[in-house]
Amino acid sequence: MTKKRAIFEEVATDRPQAATPQGGLIDKGTSGARGAIRAWLMVLFAMVMVMIAVGGLTRLTDSGLSITEWRPLTGAIPPLNEADWQAEFAKYQQIPQFQIQNRWMELDDFKFIYWWEWGHRQLGRVIGLVWGLGFLGFLLARKIPTGWTPRLLFIGALGGLQGAVGWWMVASGLTGSMTSVASYRLATHLGLAFIILGFIAWYVFQLGRSERDLLQARRAKEDKLFRLSTGWMHFAFLQIILGALVAGIDAGRSYTDWPLMGGQVIPPNPFMLEPLWTNFFENPGLVQFIHRVSGYLLLIFGIVVWLRGRKSAHEATRQAFTLAFGALVAQIVLGIVTVMTGAIWEIAIAHQILAVILWVLILRARHLSAYPVVTSIRGARA
Repeated sequence: MTKKRAIFEEVATDRPQAATPQGGLIDKGTSGARGAIRAWLMVLFAMVMVMIAVGGLTRLTDSGLSITEWRPLTGAIPPLNEADWQAEFAKYQQIPQFQIQNRWMELDDFKFIYWWEWGHRQLGRVIGLVWGLGFLGFLLARKIPTGWTPRLLFIGALGGLQGAVGWWMVASGLTGSMTSVASYRLATHLGLAFIILGFIAWYVFQLGRSERDLLQARRAKEDKLFRLSTGWMHFAFLQIILGALVAGIDAGRSYTDWPLMGGQVIPPNPFMLEPLWTNFFENPGLVQFIHRVSGYLLLIFGIVVWLRGRKSAHEATRQAFTLAFGALVAQIVLGIVTVMTGAIWEIAIAHQILAVILWVLILRARHLSAYPVVTSIRGARA
């Protein structure tokens, strides 16, 4: 018969012990080199931002048509001697911009605009190289987190498309009677640049937090605020496109008074071109008027979104929407100054750079409405 155990007899400890629960299982095998990839994307973001600024200066100096061929690889080597320079200058002399507008140019004048365009294209090549080397490095090292390979490839594909769109834009000014690129092609080129920036920024936000953190934060998503911020993002993008149309035909210099235009609410002769629809793209007065009115409406909608954002239960979200709204107000003010100063290049470039900052801040606010940072009552991050 089995001996009875005493009440307080110690049970043998040689039995298998249950495994201690461990956290982080959601991220196990999926994290990869999140921090390193995030840093790489931030470098790409900064380079694309510089690319936009250089592109703006290339446009303001009328340098964009100085290189009349698209040579993605061999074009990386600039003219190395006098004969090379003369050959490039001869090509430029064949296009309408020189024949109609710049017949006064000598070789030294041509070199100035050539270096601007060459620098703009060269920076694009460097960005492509940084993306390619970074992507291949992470891929070969098997450090890309699960599900992120298609996203990083997508960024590279957009970059390649941007190069092709850039040439499509330049080609529009090489024939006929055009002395600059087509404004709608310029708007497409700039719009795609902002789309690339938007995806990079969103990925940086995503990689800044663990998959486990994002999964938990998604449960606290503020749906109404997310929808409003999505509308705000799209509206801001539309305003960026309208700004590119203004820049493409130098419409910012057509009327330099504010709040009126030529002493009127609506500028004179808003529909003077034929056919009628071309006025919305090529009539400087009407294009600037549309950009102004859209800016006012964007400000009004921004106030609505900001007031809703202030009601968020999460401090980081409230701060993000306040910061984005502050940038919007600053951009509106800077836009007015840009018009009243005749779009001098220093202020025009500042206006363009602030548009990038505003774009990213709106995206950040949108991201925090979808993935709020939950804090405890004491203010510590949960």
